[in-house]
Parts: sequence; C-alpha cells; structure tokens
Amino acid sequence: MTEGRNLADELPGQVRSRRRELLAFFVLAFGIWPIVAVGVVGGYGFLVWMWQIVFGPPGPPGG
Repeated sequence: MTEGRNLADELPGQVRSRRRELLAFFVLAFGIWPIVAVGVVGGYGFLVWMWQIVFGPPGPPGG
C-alpha cells in the first residue's frame, strides 16, 4: 500500500512552487483584494455624491 505524500517526498522545485503559490495567494487575499474592494465602494460613493450634487437628492420634488 502507498501512503499519502508529504513535503519530504516532493522535489525541491515543487516545494518552492508551492511556497510561491501560497505567497501569491496571501498577497492577493490580504493585500490586493481589500484595496480593490475599498476602491470600488469608495468610487461608487463618490459617483453617487457627484450625481446628487448635479441632480439633487432623491425624494419627491419640492413644490
């Protein structure tokens, strides 16, 4: 019977590749995507703010 593979059984290139992949994942998951999310939400808020400056706030027309 063969047992499951572990890091000691892998080639050094595979371990290095796995480390690079994990590093890329953490950079994306905890670095890039939070910045992108804040930028998208902030950009949408700025767009709504500018829209309301030009066309007025939502609600019934004042009369």
